[in-house]
Amino acid sequence: MQIARELAGFTLSEADILRKAVGKKIKELLEAQEEKMVQGMKKNGINEGIAKQIWEWMLPFASYGFNRSHSAAYATISYQTAWLKANYPVEFMSAVLTSEKADVERIAVLIEECKKMGIEVLPPDINESFMNFGVVPQKNQIRFGLLAIKNVGINAVEAILEERKASGHFQSIQDFVSRVASRNLNKKSMESLIRAGAFDNLEERNKLLNNLEKLLEHSRETQKNKGNGQKGLFDGPGGFTATLALAQTTPATSHDKLTWEKELLGLYVSGHPLKAFRNILKSRCSPIANIPQLAVGKLVRVGGVVSSIKKIITKTGRPMLFLKLEDETQRIEVVVFPSAIQRNPAVFQENKIVFVSGRVDARDGTPKIICNEIEEIIEK
Repeated sequence: MQIARELAGFTLSEADILRKAVGKKIKELLEAQEEKMVQGMKKNGINEGIAKQIWEWMLPFASYGFNRSHSAAYATISYQTAWLKANYPVEFMSAVLTSEKADVERIAVLIEECKKMGIEVLPPDINESFMNFGVVPQKNQIRFGLLAIKNVGINAVEAILEERKASGHFQSIQDFVSRVASRNLNKKSMESLIRAGAFDNLEERNKLLNNLEKLLEHSRETQKNKGNGQKGLFDGPGGFTATLALAQTTPATSHDKLTWEKELLGLYVSGHPLKAFRNILKSRCSPIANIPQLAVGKLVRVGGVVSSIKKIITKTGRPMLFLKLEDETQRIEVVVFPSAIQRNPAVFQENKIVFVSGRVDARDGTPKIICNEIEEIIEK
């Protein structure tokens, strides 16, 4: 492109057309560009014979120019990113997670890489999370961003972050609902923040869920009084704030918390439902990560949690299932034909922990398992 500009007087856009013609080997475009370039060089005082020789030298560029220039560019990027990963690992992985935030499967792979690097990826926190993935200061940790939580919109996140920046961390759940405008906190977003664990450092999840209406009402009343210029009896500098009494309730189980994280964040963050089953899985089946290395048609036995199920009806009117099975590091598709469903129909439910026996298939280029038998794992 620079040769065309300097020798033939091409503009940048004209030089780009030349690049396309040479790179794509478009005959009609090449012929037009040859004439234009030779004439352009002649206008600049270059002998026609030399101009044509320069043109002939440019044609072989299509055979090596792009891969050569690309390899140089990618080598530079590879060096830069490797240096960043080595010298600023937490910041680097936080940026990579943010860049891939729309791809849940890729996020799972990156979180596993973080674990290998000794970096802990934590669930969202109302006092530490930003909009996207962020570094926890002075710690080898990364926080999920508030915008990653399903049903929590950008207006709510911006309102929370602006209030936190203006007046500091939220000291309690009452402090939070009193300070963040109720117009930015609808029931759905508040419920999702609670279930995702954003308030875990302030109050227990089930307690907040069971008092959600009271919290929202307090938020509305507080904002209404502020709008009217009213102050409470104990308001003001150095005063006391009346405590918002929350009804006691049974705490959420570990299973509940993980289920909510999976629903609202797309993956398990604070733990994994298979943690208690590691020994039995290790002794009785192969890791899902080993499946791509196995030959097509080989019989295998894997274990994991059913993360999703898709049902279709075959031409014969019988149901057929496509389910995603995942262990702590990988996931794979399992194809279940009607006969396999009939043998154990009750086990085909999301969040069930199961063994799957079947054969490896890669008909569309992606490894999957054709299910022969499935059984629920009930012992720990």
